[in-house]
Amino acid sequence: MVVEDEDRQRRILKKHLMAAGFDVDDHGTAESAIAALEKRPIDALLTDLRLPGIDGIELIGRALRLQPDMPAIVMTGHGSLETAVEALRAGAQDYVLKPLFFDEIVRKLERLFEHRHLVAENACLRRALAKPLQDGFLGVSHAAEVIREWIERAAQTDATVLITGETGAGKDVVARAIHAASKNGDDVMLSINVAALPEAMIESELFGHERGAFTGAAAKREGLLRSAANGTVFLDEIGEMPLQLQAKLLRAMEMREVLPLGSDRPVRFNARILCATHRDLDELVRDGKFREDLRYRLDVLQIHVPPLRERREDVPLLADYLLTRSCSRRGRPTPVLTAEALEVLREYDWPGNVRELANVLERALILLDGDQIGVSDLIMRGSNAPAETEAPKDLRTAVEDFERNYIRKTLEGCDGNRERAAETLGLSQATLYRRLEKLGLKNGS
Repeated sequence: MVVEDEDRQRRILKKHLMAAGFDVDDHGTAESAIAALEKRPIDALLTDLRLPGIDGIELIGRALRLQPDMPAIVMTGHGSLETAVEALRAGAQDYVLKPLFFDEIVRKLERLFEHRHLVAENACLRRALAKPLQDGFLGVSHAAEVIREWIERAAQTDATVLITGETGAGKDVVARAIHAASKNGDDVMLSINVAALPEAMIESELFGHERGAFTGAAAKREGLLRSAANGTVFLDEIGEMPLQLQAKLLRAMEMREVLPLGSDRPVRFNARILCATHRDLDELVRDGKFREDLRYRLDVLQIHVPPLRERREDVPLLADYLLTRSCSRRGRPTPVLTAEALEVLREYDWPGNVRELANVLERALILLDGDQIGVSDLIMRGSNAPAETEAPKDLRTAVEDFERNYIRKTLEGCDGNRERAAETLGLSQATLYRRLEKLGLKNGS
């Protein structure tokens, strides 16, 4: 739902959001928006702060009373940051500054939806429903074998585990495997990405709050540590947690109790805590950005996940699994990777690790016409062909080369249809036209 009293701005915003794949219900006043909220559920609210009649802050409060789990984002000018903070206290999850950058709004909405999806997905996770392949750490390398041994050891205890490694290396896979193999593996595992949430949300998400604890807190919330019961709570990117909340987390872990916002009575919790970070916590401690006592409290057991470039022999198995999983979701046959393509995948350094491998294979599937994935179907970072060994002159050149070739390949896969290509790329048609002109692809080639 978009609430904006300026008609032209509202129309433009609606157009861009629809081009990004959202269904949009737009309103010019808060009163009209509230009437609509009373009739049907909304996935997210995007509202201006300054509205005629009922303003944006009051709208958020009323909206959350009607639909407590609905995330809200406010739009405000540079000179109204204090009002934006007030809106966060009222229950908004985030804000954007005017003039608006539509790609930023789309990213924020997608991040909110992803968070809601992950919470719902993890809330339903049960060992009985999990596939064995998803419960283990895939790989034939010595490093993968060592990780599986540590997962087995960690699963036999209730100790806190710190999982380290580069972004995309598979830290979340290790966490799920520990939970699934533990004695409480049949219980729920709930996750939170500390880096993906505004600071104002983290405390409420973890520790919960009482009804009326702050403006917009229309209902009591237990928080993840209590909602997980005897299961597991996974704190991803723990190195990004604000210092003030670090002290509260340390106390909660030591006392095994939380103090919900708005309450003066601590409540016990039983959940096990697993943490992960791509940052060097010792370095953060030296820089005064992470508490040393919490650092020691987290590091009872540590499992390091090496980057994919240090376990290249795992790449073929991972590629096969990722392709099979993706094709199964799409209901299509799994294509074969040629020997040349497998060799290129094995030799590439994978700065984005397993996540980048998954993205490369996903792109190949989208653009693939036949039943084999060859070298020409693999689009790596910085170039259109992974086999090229010549380094780009600079970062800008690398990015432009990648973007030019990726857009050209997408257009070819869409038979030159720019509307379909824009949809595939997740861009508006206007944005695609501007990129084509800038990259010298006016004719699509």
